Amino acid sequence: MSHDFDAQRAETYAVFEDIQAEADLPDIADIDYAFTAGDSADWDAAEAALSEAGFECEPVEDDDGTPYLAACLPDQPLTAMAIWLGEEAATRLAMPHGFLPDGWGFSA
Repeated sequence: MSHDFDAQRAETYAVFEDIQAEADLPDIADIDYAFTAGDSADWDAAEAALSEAGFECEPVEDDDGTPYLAACLPDQPLTAMAIWLGEEAATRLAMPHGFLPDGWGFSA
């Protein structure tokens, strides 16, 4: 499965820049990454790989009831670079198990 990490990185930096321009952001936050499951997704293997790398994982459902895998890195510096480094690592860990990145968010 190929993936355009350069485009993903550019989007992450652009979105963060937009958010930063509109809000006074905290210095530290829990950063959450969302992954959608493909038809042959291995939920247990993805959770295990992400957990071993330090992510706190749980399967959740969006407002429409669609399941996705949430992976969180608690207490991270809230910068575009920190978000991207976690996102890239999580994506590389989740993709071999049938998951694709579907965004990120944060909470103080």
